[in-house]
Amino acid sequence: MHDAAAGHKPVLQLLNQWPLFWNTSLAALQTAAFIVLGRIFDQNSPHNLDRLLRIAQDNPRIFSKVSLGRRKQGKNSEPPAWLGDYLRGAYEPKPKDFRRIRTYVHKWRRIYEKNYRDLRHKVFAHKVANRAETEALFGKANIRELQRMFVFLNSLYGALWELFVNGGKPVLRPLRYSLKRMKDLPSPGTGRWATQERITHEVTEFLLSASSVANTPLGG
Repeated sequence: MHDAAAGHKPVLQLLNQWPLFWNTSLAALQTAAFIVLGRIFDQNSPHNLDRLLRIAQDNPRIFSKVSLGRRKQGKNSEPPAWLGDYLRGAYEPKPKDFRRIRTYVHKWRRIYEKNYRDLRHKVFAHKVANRAETEALFGKANIRELQRMFVFLNSLYGALWELFVNGGKPVLRPLRYSLKRMKDLPSPGTGRWATQERITHEVTEFLLSASSVANTPLGG
């Protein structure tokens, strides 16, 4: 939103026309983002990544070819003709797959704990920091680092989704996080792999469209 406003004067005029609404929207998105990071990385959260990976590793039958076949067959009384060949090429994960993923999770957890955990706990989840402490906590935040963190989580989700739904090897695909690159070279990618790119382009297009309507004189 800030980038669209900086690059397009009509968008800036739109945001300045109703600042309370836009500031409230931005604050809500920012708060939600930091709350979710805590649920993902904090070890005492029932939803944290280590717990998720432990469940996956301790229950390999979830990802067996037999279980995948049942999911693919669905409610059909008989397996489809193509299913046998499909399952022969399906991948069943090994402990080393989850160990590899854990190394990346550990890396990003350390970054979260160093730079964002206190910001999440003391400012967004519980307002206990005074003004000076709040400014110091925000001073440790880095936009590029946060972009890479969220893109990693998107890549991890995609890898586990591919493993569960299609029997594909869980590969953490590199995804673009640079706002400038996504704007200058739009990706043709769609679906779960391109969430951050869809958000970037849809927000920009919406704000350009809304600003065009807002700045059009009545009868124009």
